[in-house]
Amino acid sequence: MSPVETPKARPAPSVAARLDTMLGRFTMYRLILLVLAGLALYSLLLDALGWLTFGIPEMLAHLVLCLGLTYASNRALAAIFHVRPHSESSLITGLLLYFLFWPSFAPMDLAGVALACVLASASKYALAWRGRHVFNPAAAGAFVVGLTGLNIATWWAATPAMLWLLVPGVLLVLYRTRKFQMASIFLIVACAIITAELLQSGMSVGMALWQSLAQRPLLFFVGFMLTEPLTLPPRRWQQLALAAVVGVVFAAPYNFGFLANSPEAALLLGNLLAFMVGQRGGVKLKFNGTRPLTPSTTEFSFEPSRPVRFVPGQFMELDLPHAKSDGKGRRRVFSLTGTPADRLVKFGVRTAEPVSAAKRVLLSLKPGDELAATAVGGDFVLPRDPRKPVLLIAAGIGITPFLSHISSGGLRDRDAVLLLLARSADEIAYAEELKDAGARVVARIADGSQPPSHISAFPADAARVDGEALSAVIPDIAEREVFISGSPASVASLRRAAKEAGARRVHVDSFSGY
Repeated sequence: MSPVETPKARPAPSVAARLDTMLGRFTMYRLILLVLAGLALYSLLLDALGWLTFGIPEMLAHLVLCLGLTYASNRALAAIFHVRPHSESSLITGLLLYFLFWPSFAPMDLAGVALACVLASASKYALAWRGRHVFNPAAAGAFVVGLTGLNIATWWAATPAMLWLLVPGVLLVLYRTRKFQMASIFLIVACAIITAELLQSGMSVGMALWQSLAQRPLLFFVGFMLTEPLTLPPRRWQQLALAAVVGVVFAAPYNFGFLANSPEAALLLGNLLAFMVGQRGGVKLKFNGTRPLTPSTTEFSFEPSRPVRFVPGQFMELDLPHAKSDGKGRRRVFSLTGTPADRLVKFGVRTAEPVSAAKRVLLSLKPGDELAATAVGGDFVLPRDPRKPVLLIAAGIGITPFLSHISSGGLRDRDAVLLLLARSADEIAYAEELKDAGARVVARIADGSQPPSHISAFPADAARVDGEALSAVIPDIAEREVFISGSPASVASLRRAAKEAGARRVHVDSFSGY
């Protein structure tokens, strides 16, 4: 009797994989809202314990005023401009203003806060271009109120007592938004300038660094305002350059009469620079139709009101308003699968049950219906040098960001391998388009079925896609730049496998918050 081979056990999910799966249940907006709400409750607790000295009545009144006025003014302005209000956005703005202005019952202070709330909501419509607000609303409201003299933003969240929850909250947001690099550059630049100034005044290095991080609003600023998705440039290198510029303007002392150094002024300058290099304004999308890709995925096509500027591999954020919220908000990002020259913009979407409330909006669209696209961005793009070999790994509908590269002919002039992971052969999306991909295409089919003839099968004896199996199929993986797309859990597992196989540079694109 021949010995029975024991199948390889799957490794336990890593901490990062579990965190990705947990955070994937929330959109970026919902996560930021929850973190800010937690910080607001924490601030009330600190005041009750005597670690803050505002007074509970003042803090509660201040919180109600900020949330109530931003919510009400946003809904009123949305009705005037005949658009659907984005309640999450208004609540985030209200919570930001809660932490920017000093809680007080003084009439002038209350008037200033009230004005800041209304101006913040108004900036989304008055200081907007083609449906996209140019400036961070909370910063715009605080800046204008400062000019009036009614009140001035103190950014009181920058107090040592708040650090115990502020630091983990900021880290969570930066992890979810993948903005650690951007935040690091801003903090290094701003801290260096502030610390140098404090050292000149006779302070020790340790105290100067502590004051820079604990008593200046750097952490709050970078976690919740500088990295706001709608006011960022689309490419990573642009975001990193922006972080350095804003860091200098944030920390360097200056006074030009009516304009003096302030965090809100630094942010507004950064917003303006980002607007100049990004997709300027929202885009109206007229629904054209759908086509089934697989039994569980569908392609949606739209005609944009004007040409959409994007680079193959980037995504578009859609506003999908729905009456019954599923707790994930109404904005979703989808990879663009066509080319920048196409008349239509297209998205491949997994539409198997259970379907989220936002996806139901897509499925209920009729030809001629309109949606708003609020942003274009992402840095999941191929190396500029076509001589650089690449390995593209797509788990399920993770094929979509690679479709734009294929449609644009971006794989024909380079050494490219495309590895697909699918549950069955009929779940390989865009199988026909892959015939002309210009790349070697390999598929690992979970149920053992055979892929189409133009696609090679992953070795059947490979129990799972681990480092050993990847090395066998792509022996030169160490020479290739690796791109992985799919669900957070799949991406985490495949990234680990690629690293085990010897990959040096791995780029990932996780489909979270769907």
